[in-house]
Amino acid sequence: MSKLKVRQWTGKLLILDFIFTYLIMQSVIMRPAETINCSQPSTESLLNALRESYFNKTEVRPVLHLTTPTMISVGFAMYAILDVNEKAQILDTFLYVWFSWNIEGLSWDPDECGTDRITLPRKKFWRPDIIINELISDNQAPSSYYVSLDNTGVIEDGLPYHVVSSCNLDIYSFPFDVQNCIYTFGSYKHTMRDIQLSFSEPVEETLRKSLHYMETRGEWELITMLASKPNNSIYFNFDGMDPWDELKYNIVLKRRPTLYVVNLLLPSYFLITVDLFSFLLPPQAVDRSAFKMTLILGYTVFLLLMNDLLPVTGNTIPLINVFFSLCLALMVASLLETILITNIMCASSNYTPLPKWVKVLFLHYLARLVCMGKNTSDQNSAIQRNNITSCSPEEEMTEIKHQEKGTKSLLNFSEQEVKELSMITEHLLIIRQQVDKHFSNDRKTEEWMRLGEVIDRFIFILYVVFLSVSLCTILVFWLYWYSFQREA
Repeated sequence: MSKLKVRQWTGKLLILDFIFTYLIMQSVIMRPAETINCSQPSTESLLNALRESYFNKTEVRPVLHLTTPTMISVGFAMYAILDVNEKAQILDTFLYVWFSWNIEGLSWDPDECGTDRITLPRKKFWRPDIIINELISDNQAPSSYYVSLDNTGVIEDGLPYHVVSSCNLDIYSFPFDVQNCIYTFGSYKHTMRDIQLSFSEPVEETLRKSLHYMETRGEWELITMLASKPNNSIYFNFDGMDPWDELKYNIVLKRRPTLYVVNLLLPSYFLITVDLFSFLLPPQAVDRSAFKMTLILGYTVFLLLMNDLLPVTGNTIPLINVFFSLCLALMVASLLETILITNIMCASSNYTPLPKWVKVLFLHYLARLVCMGKNTSDQNSAIQRNNITSCSPEEEMTEIKHQEKGTKSLLNFSEQEVKELSMITEHLLIIRQQVDKHFSNDRKTEEWMRLGEVIDRFIFILYVVFLSVSLCTILVFWLYWYSFQREA
């Protein structure tokens, strides 16, 4: 009985010994080959150990099994906004970009090797092919040749980046425009099976660093940043292929409009206001048309000189260009109106009477619209003409002859005196006809002059309305610009 128990205990011990041996062998087999030991705590010893165990493995991803994806952290800080080209739809910036990833199994004892961090040439390690998808030009920034490696196997790689990227710029509200450009970080070749990306820090921290390190204070100002991680790549998403992992940053920029307000909008307003007050000059004077022509010439030269400050793009027309075109169109319209009114004032006596529809449209409805009632002089002249033309010249001639016969019979005038009275009567009738013709011409001339005054008043009111609306529009855009700045 005792021998049986001894055999049972012996079998159990053999089984436990087998299991223990198996576990030890498994731990030895699964021990990472990149874990290194240093012969002494010195840089040379650590460098020799890395050279023997890792420097010859830069062709593949630093993982124990190729089915394991490499986790890469991405971050950046914006140092400068160099240029925004509206015509080419390009954003030119200077960034400092850094990546970090882990070499699986690589580690060392800081006490044994003398340090927990070492700087080594970048070409000695495998590096991810992370690019900015919107990049359209080579990186012209100075090269960086080193990366840092810590004792846990984490590599940190940072380098300056001159980014010339495409950006969908909307300049409709120029110079009060806010642009939203995108930086999409992603691998050029590796899919999500190989490389997976993550943010190295919150986007608020990225914005804070960028505003702190920003060196330029030019036309554009960085307002805010937004970060997101799309589910699928929008650049390399083909059927039957694994998706690419990407990180998306929205860079929100705001233009400083003071330069354009001072150099473009204010001079334009000054010139159009001067043209507005030129309506106070007599319309029949030649000086008014010459003055307006001088203003148009000056405004044209102003637009030519300031053309370099205006954005040029093919997809939209900025609102400020519409404003300048309307200003120039109003100046030309006021000059043409002045020429028309001057012609009416100076040569209306040779014109035919106004058509009836023109009288109704302009002298009745439009005159009421521009607050110009009927002149009292027209009413008085009409009353006088009615009194004068109450009887025709033929009726007056017959009445005069009857009066002459009666007078002759009563006073017994001589035949010679009757003839003289008849001649005087005929001369008076001729004079009366000339006076009636003169009054008729005066009435026609007054109607034409009245038409010119109504048109002149209408153009003046149109000027005032345009200036008021455009000023309110610019103020609304400006207030929105400042409100957006405060919210940001």
